[in-house]
Amino acid sequence: MLSSLTRYFEHIPSSQRLLLLAAGIFFFWMIESGVPLFRFSYNKWKHAGTNIFFTLTTAVINFAFALLIVKTSDWSLAHHSGLLQWLAMPLWLQLLTGLLLLDLVSAWLIHFIQHKIKWMWRFHMVHHADMHVDTTTANRHHPGESVFRAVFTVIAVALCGAPMWLVMLYQSLSALLSQFNHANMRLPRRLDRVISWVIVSPDMHKVHHHYVRPQTDTNYGNIFSIWDRIFGTYDETPVGELVYGLDVLEGKNALSISEQLRIPFNRNIKTDE
Repeated sequence: MLSSLTRYFEHIPSSQRLLLLAAGIFFFWMIESGVPLFRFSYNKWKHAGTNIFFTLTTAVINFAFALLIVKTSDWSLAHHSGLLQWLAMPLWLQLLTGLLLLDLVSAWLIHFIQHKIKWMWRFHMVHHADMHVDTTTANRHHPGESVFRAVFTVIAVALCGAPMWLVMLYQSLSALLSQFNHANMRLPRRLDRVISWVIVSPDMHKVHHHYVRPQTDTNYGNIFSIWDRIFGTYDETPVGELVYGLDVLEGKNALSISEQLRIPFNRNIKTDE
């Protein structure tokens, strides 16, 4: 079974990856429409339009970096470079270890860094500017941030020595899990807590979208929740106490694509929350 999985993701067409992305958005959009966490009063289609624009820019940048990622993976395998190439392990352990390390470097670490370096934070503010967090928020990234994340993906692949099937599997899981934990859906509290011991649950990630610190600087994870628990950035603020957005933006122009694109370069916007 694992061998079939590796063969499939080693040769997965770009069209199927895009279909998976679209299917995930549609699936979680339907669920959150039936069992919403918050009953927002907003134009859901207009809100989705803004976020899908940024999803498309993210996809374009990811495809632009695809060749570099492939070359990095091929070089690592050819030169026996990277952690997964240095340690002999069964396929299932290589899969788990690789997913954990790729998630740590290309998701958790770059996310943490963007919150700590002010000029990078300005790009990441676009993601936090969303006042109505739902599954379409998952890939709401300024193109500049998408470049940061793509660069760290290349770094992660090099450090891990990850084969391409593992990279493709990770990126597919990353997209689906991000849609899942951003989705405006209500899970039974006990179920959400159980899920959050392994992967980032919806309630866990929503804390990260609270409009002020310290909550904004917690729960950085994308797939695995272990990293926030290990590095002391885990927070359990009840979702009923959360308010989305950023206080420095005051909820202005959250749906304006042009205004959001200018946020990193607008020096009238403070970087401190």
